[in-house]
Amino acid sequence: MGSFAIPLLLCYTILSTSIPSTTPTDTITPTQTTRVNDTVVSAGGITELGFFTPSGKPNHWYLGIWYKKISTRTVVWVANREIPLTDSLGILQLTQEGNLQLVNSSGSIIWSSNVSRPVQNPVAQLLDNGNLVVREGNDTNPENFSWQSFDFPTDNLLAGMKLGRNLKSGLDRYVTSWRSTDDPAPSNFTYRLDPSGYPELILRSGDAVRFRSGPWNGLRFSGFTMLVPNPVYTYGFVFNQEEVYFYFELVNVSAVTRVVLNPSGLIQRFTWVDRTRDWVLYTSAQKDNCDTYAMCGTYGSCNINRSPPCWCLNGFMPKFPQDWDNGDWSHGCVRRVQLDCLGDGFVRYSGVKLPDTRGSWFNVTMSLDECQRVCLEKCNCTAYTSLDIRGGGSGCLLWFGDLIDIREYRENGQDLYIRMSASELDTNAGSTAKKQKKVIIAASVVTVVLSTDSFVSKQHYFNESSEQEGQL
Repeated sequence: MGSFAIPLLLCYTILSTSIPSTTPTDTITPTQTTRVNDTVVSAGGITELGFFTPSGKPNHWYLGIWYKKISTRTVVWVANREIPLTDSLGILQLTQEGNLQLVNSSGSIIWSSNVSRPVQNPVAQLLDNGNLVVREGNDTNPENFSWQSFDFPTDNLLAGMKLGRNLKSGLDRYVTSWRSTDDPAPSNFTYRLDPSGYPELILRSGDAVRFRSGPWNGLRFSGFTMLVPNPVYTYGFVFNQEEVYFYFELVNVSAVTRVVLNPSGLIQRFTWVDRTRDWVLYTSAQKDNCDTYAMCGTYGSCNINRSPPCWCLNGFMPKFPQDWDNGDWSHGCVRRVQLDCLGDGFVRYSGVKLPDTRGSWFNVTMSLDECQRVCLEKCNCTAYTSLDIRGGGSGCLLWFGDLIDIREYRENGQDLYIRMSASELDTNAGSTAKKQKKVIIAASVVTVVLSTDSFVSKQHYFNESSEQEGQL
């Protein structure tokens, strides 16, 4: 830009900031600028892009997206989260190369979309679903968008967003909560899909895990027992060689629903009710204290209906009994009898949330019997289950190492087969206190389809694109 461009632009801005845009439009072109008093409204009048100031911060201006027809302004995306405008003289502009830029009154660019691929005839457009996109003027194919806000969520997950990773480009789409209700800057809370082992959604505070969804089982995430059919929206999970992500889509297009990670670290779904003109809490991912990550430590299980809620799985005992009796269950439990590999078998636990899968191995084609035989062959395999519970079960999910973050459910839990020594199998077989457990004793180690080399060289395996849907 020439040396006189910025002063002229600022002069124009100063003269026109008090004059709001009178022609609603859903697009921005390089010949237009969007000022503090202007807004961009999606074609259906559903969402709106503009500048806002949080409560109590009149000198902090942010570029955001909210719902147009909802009386309570609810910002679902923010561009300049960390660097607000400090006066009302900033502008949003689209460059000839297709970059969205937020420029302050000093002429400095405080936020940019940073599009790396130039666009010949760029247009920025706000869609009804709340997605702000940059595209070629005549090309509305979503696959060809050069940039979109849905790739860079803030604290809200909206219908049509992907929460997950592009395994080819490395793009990681995740949500980060506001620092406080009046400060949209990123906090320490993040909610993202972790692809190590078999993927699951994990909430972190900094590096510390606070909550996880459990793995997808074909119908729902293992820890989301409330995922049941409903007339408003559906869930889906896609996992193939190019990408892995979770999403939801509206069934009732007139419904307004969103998932938000709030400043306290709670993951909550809200729906808008016109009658009461308010957001109503539909569900929360964290239901009770048993959803606190590793509440009962390794080989401990949490049951919110027990007092105390933590107990050691049969065949295990508290690692530090005194701490355990004093209500500190974080160190978990240890085996009473160590495994000896060749004589081991399995105990089935029903109705549980599956343990942390970040150290797991999986195969989508194996049967449950094959899965059991593979686990028996590997002396460091500690548990197994079906990868997909639909249609009687299919696929194989194996754990190596300690099992952590197990809880029990009254309904919609899963079966988990935990490796035990032969002597503990006899003990469990004679127990009548735990009717949900069934002892599975292996007579011998069977040669299996997969070679040892495949376990050494691959952490996980899949051979085809997989898209699975469930509903909440």
